[in-house]
Amino acid sequence: MRALDLAKQEFLPGWVWLVGAGPGDPGLLTLHAAHALSEADVIVYDALVNDEILELAKPGAELRYAGKRGGKPSPKQRDISLTLVELARSGKRVLRLKGGDPFVFGRGGEEALTLVEHGIPFRVVPGISAGLGGLAYAGIPLTHRGINHSVTFLTGHDASGLVPDEIDWQAISKGSPVIVMYMAMKHWANIREQLLAAGRSMDEPVAFVCNATTSEQIVLETNIGVSIDDVAASGLQPPAIIVVGEAVRLRKGLDWMGAIAGRSLVADPLEMRGKREAG
Repeated sequence: MRALDLAKQEFLPGWVWLVGAGPGDPGLLTLHAAHALSEADVIVYDALVNDEILELAKPGAELRYAGKRGGKPSPKQRDISLTLVELARSGKRVLRLKGGDPFVFGRGGEEALTLVEHGIPFRVVPGISAGLGGLAYAGIPLTHRGINHSVTFLTGHDASGLVPDEIDWQAISKGSPVIVMYMAMKHWANIREQLLAAGRSMDEPVAFVCNATTSEQIVLETNIGVSIDDVAASGLQPPAIIVVGEAVRLRKGLDWMGAIAGRSLVADPLEMRGKREAG
C-alpha cells in the first residue's frame, strides 16, 4: 500500500464519504472503498449493496439501511441526506455506501449538495457502475470496433417512478448503436414501443442482466420483438441492466463466465453471422 499511501486518506470524525460499492462482487471494490469500510463508525447503505461487502465493516460499526426499492416503503431522499448531516455533526465517521457509482443514477449529487448546504466536509469515492461491470461480467462489450463508437446510458424511471419525458428517443435511437438502461425492467414494454417507434428493429438483440456480477447473475439474451414474452417466461426480476444493440451478439464469443463453467465460445460471432447471411 506504500505507493498509494492510503494512510494519507484519513477518514476523520465529522466527515461523510460518499462511496461506490460497485455492482455487487466484493472484488470490484476500490482500495479507497475498502479503506472506508475499515474506518467508518456508521455505514448508511443502499438496497443494492451486497451483504458480503458489509461484512468488511470494522467491528462495532453501526449499519443503517437506507434502501429504495420500487413498490416498497422506502425512506425519503431528503431524510437520508439529513441523516448524514446529523451523524456527521455527532462526530461520526459516516460512510454513505451506494451500489455502483454514487454519481451514476445514484443520487449522490443530491446528497453531496445537502452536505454542502450544511457545511459538512465530504469526499466522493467512485465505484464501478453496473452498466460497466455488469455487462463486462455478462461478456457484452460496450464498445467494439466495427460495431459502435458511442454508448448512451439512461434511466428507466424518474423521481415519479415513470419513464422520463425528457428522453429524446428519436435522437438516442439514431445516434447511439448501444443503449444501456438502468432501472428500466418495470417499464420495458413502454420503452420497447418508444424504441420501435424511433426506428429500432424488431430483430435487434437485447440482453437483460440481473443481479450483475454476483453468484446469482442471470443473463437473458433475446431481441426487441419477442423480448416481452421472453422476460415473462423467464421469471426474471429486478435489479437488472438492459442493453440494446449489436454488441449483445458478441456474448457468444465473450461469455467468459460461461466458459469457466464449461460453455463453448464462438471465435467471432459477428463474422460468422455475416457469412451465414451472405450464404
